[in-house]
Amino acid sequence: MAPSDTKRGRKKQESDAVITITFRHVDPTEAIRQHAERKLRHLVKFLKRPCEIHLILTVDKYRHSGEVTFKSGGHTVTAQEETKDLYSAIDLLADKAERQLKKLQEKTVSKRVRAHSTGEILSAEETEPKP
Repeated sequence: MAPSDTKRGRKKQESDAVITITFRHVDPTEAIRQHAERKLRHLVKFLKRPCEIHLILTVDKYRHSGEVTFKSGGHTVTAQEETKDLYSAIDLLADKAERQLKKLQEKTVSKRVRAHSTGEILSAEETEPKP
């Protein structure tokens, strides 16, 4: 068994996420890029498949807005925020996307848990010994 394998499957690695950052009407700085990657990279743990993350950062006068899209398997999660500071917009986007990804993860887990079918219940009753 390889070091990156576990009982339930492959461990999520940083290489499983492709992060693309688009800057509109703002000069791309390495500090903003690193902050965004650090905030969004830890959200990959909520997804079981490799994902694509696309972050769009826009500045219009005093409005700093951002939009992030997570694509993994058949699921797409999108979040939009607008603030007066680009760093706070990234933080709010990460928080909003985290809530949505947690909710998506809970839905997939709850779908796996199912009730017994009528046939299973009747067959279990027939096999029980009667006193």
